[in-house]
Amino acid sequence: MFKQKLLSTFKKGFFIGFSAFLFGTGASILAPQSSASPGFFEYQWDPEPGYKRLKYYQSSSERNERSTYYFFLKGKERKEDIEKLTIAVPDYFEAKIKTKKLSLCKVKVGGYTERTRCIENIPALIEVNNKQTIIEIFPEEPIPNNKDNYAVVMKIFNPRNRGMFQFRALSQKGGDIPISTYIGTWNIDVQ
Repeated sequence: MFKQKLLSTFKKGFFIGFSAFLFGTGASILAPQSSASPGFFEYQWDPEPGYKRLKYYQSSSERNERSTYYFFLKGKERKEDIEKLTIAVPDYFEAKIKTKKLSLCKVKVGGYTERTRCIENIPALIEVNNKQTIIEIFPEEPIPNNKDNYAVVMKIFNPRNRGMFQFRALSQKGGDIPISTYIGTWNIDVQ
C-alpha cells in the first residue's frame, strides 16, 4: 500500500512538473516579440542641457536584420522652416547607409490601430559623407513650420554590434548667414 501511494504521488508530481515545463516553453514560443519602438519611459542620469528626445519608429531592433527607420519631425518640434536637415550618425553605428535607401516624406504616425506610413514623398537631394557619419537632406521646398508630421525614412540592415545609438538632428534656415539649430536626438536601440 505504501509503494502504491508513493508511486501515485510520484506520478502526480511528474505530471504537474512536466505540464509546467511544456506550458513554460510553449508560452515563450507563442509570446509576442518585443516591438522595436522606443520605450514609454526613458531616464538619463545626467542629461546634457538642452537635450530633446525625438520620436522614431524602428521595424526591427535585432542585429543584422533588415529594418526601416522612421525619424519623425513632428510639427511641435520644429521651430522654423527647414531648408537643410543634417543628421549626425555615430561613428560606431556600423551599418551601410545608401542614399538610394533614404527618403523624406510627409508621414502619418501610426499607433495601436494603424501602421506608420508615408502619405506624400517630398523631393529632396540627399547626401551621405564617406565616413557615413553625416546625412544631409536638402528638400526642394523648405519643410514648413506647421502641424504636419514629416519623417526621414532609412532602410538598412541593422549593425552587427548591439548598443544604443544617438542620432542628432540639426536644421538650417536660409539667409545671409546660415546657422544650424539643434532640433533633438533620436536614441536608437539595437539588441
